[in-house]
Amino acid sequence: MENKRVKLSILGISFSQVQAGAYALIFSEENGIRRLPIVIGTPEAQSIAIVMEGITPPRPLSHDLMCSIFKKLNINLIEVVIYKFEEGAFFSELILENDGITYKIDSRTSDAVALAIRTNSPIYTTEEIMQNMAVVFDEQASSVEEDYPKKVKEDSDDEELSSLRLEALKHRLTDAVNEENYELATKLRDEINRRENIS
Repeated sequence: MENKRVKLSILGISFSQVQAGAYALIFSEENGIRRLPIVIGTPEAQSIAIVMEGITPPRPLSHDLMCSIFKKLNINLIEVVIYKFEEGAFFSELILENDGITYKIDSRTSDAVALAIRTNSPIYTTEEIMQNMAVVFDEQASSVEEDYPKKVKEDSDDEELSSLRLEALKHRLTDAVNEENYELATKLRDEINRRENIS
């Protein structure tokens, strides 16, 4: 099960409320309800957003330049694979093809996605990553108990999260996902995973 691949599509980009100067790149699985939030830097977020919004910059950006080089040298970006999460970072590979030979190139996930969106190349991850790092968006989710208000506070800090019981964290995670507050959901998910790994 862990080696099964999951195809992803870019759902959107939002400003990160849990990490200053960063953005959350939100993926959705194909034919599924899980969402995979990945924190990326401002330049990469802008580079991806420009393509999503159909904007043509006056001069090519670095990712545009790379795609021009690929085209000139007859290099095809077959796919991007987000294959590992380790020490707070997602690891990705570019799968390239040239003259019938396939190459795997290590890449930051944000750069890999910026290239994939320019070449219409598919993006995949593993089922293991989805099981461990994705959050489930359920439009039919039932209301939580009154102890956990529907409106999740966006300014929850590490100290507050660490003081909550695991069950409370899971309730807040459900709220955050239902409100599409993926930045907070990412923070809650990480705290839940940290505790479950300790136990």
